Amino acid sequence: MKRLAPYLLILPGGLWLAIFLVVPMVFMASVSTQEGDMVNGFVQTFNFSVYGDALALYQTQFLRSAGYGLVATVVSVALAYPMAYWIAFKGGTRKSTYLLLVLLPFFVSFVLRTVSWKFLLADDGMILGPLKATGLVPDDFHVLQTTVAVIGGLVYNYLPFMILPIYVALERVDPRVVEAAQDLYAARRQAFTKVVLPLSLPGVFAGVLMTFVPMTADYVNAGILGGPENTMIGNIIQTKYLVNNDYPTAAALSFTLMAAMLVGIFAYAKALGTENVLEAAAR
Repeated sequence: MKRLAPYLLILPGGLWLAIFLVVPMVFMASVSTQEGDMVNGFVQTFNFSVYGDALALYQTQFLRSAGYGLVATVVSVALAYPMAYWIAFKGGTRKSTYLLLVLLPFFVSFVLRTVSWKFLLADDGMILGPLKATGLVPDDFHVLQTTVAVIGGLVYNYLPFMILPIYVALERVDPRVVEAAQDLYAARRQAFTKVVLPLSLPGVFAGVLMTFVPMTADYVNAGILGGPENTMIGNIIQTKYLVNNDYPTAAALSFTLMAAMLVGIFAYAKALGTENVLEAAAR
């Protein structure tokens, strides 16, 4: 019975993943190789050419999504690390309050938060309207329907997912280790680069995974804050599924996106050194 205990503990989670992840993926894989339409129905023909056609037709959107996700992830790391560092080492007894402020936007719907930025960044909105009226910016200046607006929306919506894992990793760093480095005549910069940063890499690793994947597949920010030139692959998949009812192409695009992200994640893990990350996490 003791030997079965670990398997029994993971059984509920395993069943949940099997029912709500593995089964839908298998079904989607089957749909991606079918042919037909909503009127006559879809028939399994194992038409794998749809993958090549979809990739060739929407290559630009794939590259744009990867670029947006990469830039937004880098910006998120640059913003989240100082915030997490300050909360972990300087927050004192108010750490819970600061973390609550970080999570406070999640009390509002994702879509509503994004739409609110559309009103704020409108050409005659609360921000640009007064600036244009006072002549500080040109009348033809606009932020919406630009790359900056989409990337800014991605960073804003997913920044907490970067802050929290980095904070957890930094919170586990023993201050006595930093003090020991300083006692050994290490400057503050050296103590950070040689002690704090390596020990916080597991949080950075987790934060990148938790932000890059949903950012690349996101379609809400591009649909609300962007324009025709900012269409991401998520917008194409949404349109194929819900508007055109082209389920095989939508499923093929979804699988291609998933495969591309998995390759990117494994390359990132290889470059960072997963073994080093796990060793740092175990300390």
